[in-house]
Amino acid sequence: MTKPNAPLVRALSGEPCTPPPMWLMRQAGRYLPEYRAVRAEVPSFLDLCLDPVRAAEITLQPIRRYGFDAAILFSDILVIPYALGQQIAFVEGEGPRLEPITTDQDVARLDAGPAADRLAPISETVSRVVDALPPEIALIGFAGAPWTVASYMIEGRGSRDWDRARHFLIREPQAFVRLSDLVVRSTTDYLCRQIEAGADVVQLFESNAGVLSDDDFEIAVIAPTKAIVTAVKKAYPQIPVVGFPRCAGALIDRYVRGTGIDAVGLDTTVPLDWAAQQLQNQCPVQGNLDPLLLVEGGAKMRDRVDRIMAAFSKGPFVFNLGHGVIKTTPPEHVANLVALVRSWPDGEAWREE
Repeated sequence: MTKPNAPLVRALSGEPCTPPPMWLMRQAGRYLPEYRAVRAEVPSFLDLCLDPVRAAEITLQPIRRYGFDAAILFSDILVIPYALGQQIAFVEGEGPRLEPITTDQDVARLDAGPAADRLAPISETVSRVVDALPPEIALIGFAGAPWTVASYMIEGRGSRDWDRARHFLIREPQAFVRLSDLVVRSTTDYLCRQIEAGADVVQLFESNAGVLSDDDFEIAVIAPTKAIVTAVKKAYPQIPVVGFPRCAGALIDRYVRGTGIDAVGLDTTVPLDWAAQQLQNQCPVQGNLDPLLLVEGGAKMRDRVDRIMAAFSKGPFVFNLGHGVIKTTPPEHVANLVALVRSWPDGEAWREE
């Protein structure tokens, strides 16, 4: 059962809140010494994601330290390829390495049958976090969105422009659709299981949205995202679904209209006035402070927070970053950011030093 009175749920349901609820992407991570202490206990990052006790502890760390309005499940978008049987490893200092999907035969070898059992530890993590959270703090479940997950599966690693994945979409369109459909089904089940375990909100991270043409965006992003959102909302109509189409630019409006999401996350590049005029009248918006300004802190961060708050304060809004917290971020800057948002515009944190 979702928490209808939690500030995050209220904002994502269309209610303007003052101050707005806030959480940060990657709020649990390498910038926190308590995270690094837990991470050092487990050699494999994937094993850490599948360890309910440790993953729940990491999820709760930023709540204890900062009192955000939401916790977000500690996991990774690439647990879906793992669940489908693709070979995957996380190499320290280099990121994920997967056995690339290059042919239709590679797609055919994937198996969704064991996926639910392989991801069952993550549902247990959700249950543990739910039991530990106070009633006013929501829990966000999440998954990678279909194009982003499929592009990693095809590319085999991170990429600047995802040429191999985009070429696969062009060269093997039927195989790509079969792969995307498999990711959609597995992701839908994965999100529903998180909700069953107690998640109040779910978010789809379309981190690689910005490399596609408008035609391919329809095929690889909008259609599969709509399929997931429709299925999740049919099963759990009261659960808000947030979409984050990073660097989609002018296609964000089409994404909002075409996918059925309840709210949209804005990356750092999205102009504030445009988003307030074109997007916030359609759905709640979430974002979009540059993570580097959080690293910098001080007056530059305060000035941008002021502009973001002024732009979005009249409508439903969730304060967040435009991407994840950077590992070099001083933890005290995050505390300062929380004070700024919570006291805007007239509180102690806004007085000139």
